Amino acid sequence: MDEFALIGHYFSRLTDTDDSIVVGIGDDCAQVRVPPEMDLVLSIDTLVEGTHFLPGTDPGHIASRLMGAAVSDLAAMGAQPAWFTLALTLPCADEAWLAAFSAQLGCCARRFGIRLVGGDTTRGPLTLSVQVQGLVPSGRGLHRSGAAVGDLVCVSGTLGDSRAGLDIQLRPEVQPDPLPASSQDLLQRFFAPEPRLSTGLLIADYASSCIDISDGLLADLGHILRASDVGARIERWQLPLSEALLAYCDREQARDWALCGGEDFELCFTVPAARWAALQHALREHGVAVSCIGEIMPATAGLRLENNGVAVTTEPSGQSHAGYNHFARNSGV
Repeated sequence: MDEFALIGHYFSRLTDTDDSIVVGIGDDCAQVRVPPEMDLVLSIDTLVEGTHFLPGTDPGHIASRLMGAAVSDLAAMGAQPAWFTLALTLPCADEAWLAAFSAQLGCCARRFGIRLVGGDTTRGPLTLSVQVQGLVPSGRGLHRSGAAVGDLVCVSGTLGDSRAGLDIQLRPEVQPDPLPASSQDLLQRFFAPEPRLSTGLLIADYASSCIDISDGLLADLGHILRASDVGARIERWQLPLSEALLAYCDREQARDWALCGGEDFELCFTVPAARWAALQHALREHGVAVSCIGEIMPATAGLRLENNGVAVTTEPSGQSHAGYNHFARNSGV
């Protein structure tokens, strides 16, 4: 199967055309129509076998992880998903692999309300890239800058679950057979991250800054602090932990993973204290929990981690909170 037959057979059917797509798959470029009074926001994510997922990972899991991670960036901007392009580097044109991957990719795209408009394929080590495009009202959108002293630091959902899902894969010899439902839930958090699109849209009228948690809470909050020229204090005991995570490991390990584990793809955002009550009111019927875990401080405070008000190290279990670095030594799964 050549490149063009591969695209036509497995991916052209994923495009649900509408008036916003002038030209989709099959031309040199996609051409899309941006609605008036809207801005286009773009982001790109890449997954590499051996760095982001283990060799032999189910292709459906790879598709879910790829789309969830990419669309999460739109959620962090308070954007509505619109279109995406896909670049695949494949060792070979394995039709069973492609069928499973494209089927799950289509399921995710429909669930997130985003349409495939183009891409590319080539031969080489398994590498997958998705560029996502979304829409925000002109001049708006959530950014990493904007946090101010006195703002509350908040996160959506629960933290540390994805890192536990990775641990289950890295240590199969110590896992019970069959895996309990709680451990299967942790694997699901690793393989199928759920971008917090509705949360990003809801908090857009209240938040002063926002980022999605890909490299770990401390690392990603650090990006907000640098962009906003502020510091912060975080309470360890306020970190939201799932029952599944606490069933898998002790509370101290769970908190360490919540702080530094990464790839939860939850939102970390700041809210002016005066808007907190209004946000809580708006969240009453929202299906995703939001937790306040700390406060923005002057830049001179740096990033301070506390246990019931007592300062502790910001490097749990000897880990650096600088986050994942692709060019650091020994990077990868």
